[in-house]
Amino acid sequence: MVQTGEQLASTAAERYLLIYMITVLVVVTFLVVIFFIVFQKRKNKLLLDKIKQQQAFEEEIAQAQTEIQEQTLKNIGWELHDNVGQLLSFASMQLSILKMQVADDEKEKFKDTSEALKNSLSEVRALSKTLNNEVVLNIGFEKSITNELNRLKKMKFASAELKTVGKKVDFTNRKHEIIIFRIIQEFLSNSVKYSEAENLAITIEYKTQSLKITAIDDGKGFNMSDIEKGSGLINMKSRATLINAVFKLSSKANQGVKLVLDYPIS
Repeated sequence: MVQTGEQLASTAAERYLLIYMITVLVVVTFLVVIFFIVFQKRKNKLLLDKIKQQQAFEEEIAQAQTEIQEQTLKNIGWELHDNVGQLLSFASMQLSILKMQVADDEKEKFKDTSEALKNSLSEVRALSKTLNNEVVLNIGFEKSITNELNRLKKMKFASAELKTVGKKVDFTNRKHEIIIFRIIQEFLSNSVKYSEAENLAITIEYKTQSLKITAIDDGKGFNMSDIEKGSGLINMKSRATLINAVFKLSSKANQGVKLVLDYPIS
């Protein structure tokens, strides 16, 4: 009877010890899990903070580059308008004076030169306006695009048209207006240099929450897999990223190039 009591006591003690050990094991496991979760959250937070810092740094660099480019373009615009424009005006004036001093049968020879100087002066003045962001903001976003298309149409294109769809919405951030214009200007510049296109078309579509711009040329195009990421494409993409716009460039050989830019208005 005594032995049975001792056995029961021993069994109970072992049971309590087992329960105690299981409890300790559960608590330790719980603490390890909690520690791991906290550690993982802390690690993820540090990684996220690092990514955000990197993104902020890249945005600052892109912003600085954009501001430097804008100032450079403005300076070039001033130089073209003030210096080159004045030189062309002086040359045109001198040619007119010289033309008055020759015989009537010789004046016809000056016609082509005079016309070339006149066109050059007009082109320089038009180009200087598109390079100066203050002028672009002053005359407006759509008017600046129209002026650029008209300038290019005189140069080499059979048609260069702008179409506007929807009710116009003003930019809340005027800097973004300049950036979008520069993206379009870069696209047009590439069309002039590489596309061998005859026609250009730009559509500005004002939507409820976004501004969609589509630019198309009918040039020789290219295979997207073969395109080199030159400074022009990089500039367009980085500018679009800077204003949170969706940028898509598509093309096929002999099918022209299409740019779609979706900018969130609100």
